[in-house]
Amino acid sequence: MDSLLSNIKIAVPDKIYIKDPESSDLGKRIIEHSIILIDEIGFDSFTFKKLGVRIGSNESSIYRYFESKHKLLLYLTSRYWAWVEYQLVFATHNVPDDNTKLTKAIEVITRTIKEDVTFTHINEVVLNRIVINEYSKSYLTKEVDSENKEGYFVLYKRLIRRLSEMITKVNKDYQFPSSLASTIVEGALHQHFLKSHFISITDCNDKVTPTKFFINLTQNVLNIKTNGSK
Repeated sequence: MDSLLSNIKIAVPDKIYIKDPESSDLGKRIIEHSIILIDEIGFDSFTFKKLGVRIGSNESSIYRYFESKHKLLLYLTSRYWAWVEYQLVFATHNVPDDNTKLTKAIEVITRTIKEDVTFTHINEVVLNRIVINEYSKSYLTKEVDSENKEGYFVLYKRLIRRLSEMITKVNKDYQFPSSLASTIVEGALHQHFLKSHFISITDCNDKVTPTKFFINLTQNVLNIKTNGSK
C-alpha cells in the first residue's frame, strides 16, 4: 500500500509556478525548506534571499520556480488543499452510508494533522500550521478576483464542493450546503488558531476538538440523530 501511495502526485495548478518544483531536487528543497522557514519566522518576514541562504542556493535560482513569495504561498496552500482532498477521498470512497461518509469527511478536514510519510519532502504537520496562520494572506489581496479567474483557488473550491455535495446527500432540503461546507473548512482553521492563541473565545481545547464541534454543529443543522439516522 505504501508503495502504491508513493506514486500518487499531488497536482497544483501550473499557472502558479514557473517551473514545477516537483520536477527537480532543487525544487523539492525549495518547497521543503520554505515550509520550515515560513513556520519559523512567519510569511511577512520570509524572503527568497533568506530561503536561498537556508538551502545554499542563489536567490535567482528560486525565481526560476516562482515569480514571487505570494505565488509560493499559493503553491503551498494549494498543495495542502489537494492533499486534504486526497485524504478525504481515500477515507470515504468505500463508505456506503451518507451520514457516516459526511462525518468522516468532516473528521479529515478538521482533525489535527499527522505527518504523512508518503511525501517525504513535505512535512504536513508544519504545512498545516502555515495554512492555519497564513492562508488568508493568499486571497486577501487586490488581485484575488483575477487570480480566482486564473484558477489559483480551484483545489480549495473543489474540496468545498465535495463537502457541499455530501451535505446535500444527507439532507436534500437543506438550503445552504455550500455555506455550511465553506464554514466547516474555514472554521476549522479558525478554531485551531483560537485554540492555540485565544483560548478565552473558543470552547475547543485539549479535550474538545474542532472536529467534535463541527460534527455536533453539522448534526444539529442537518437534523441528524447521533445514531446516524435522520
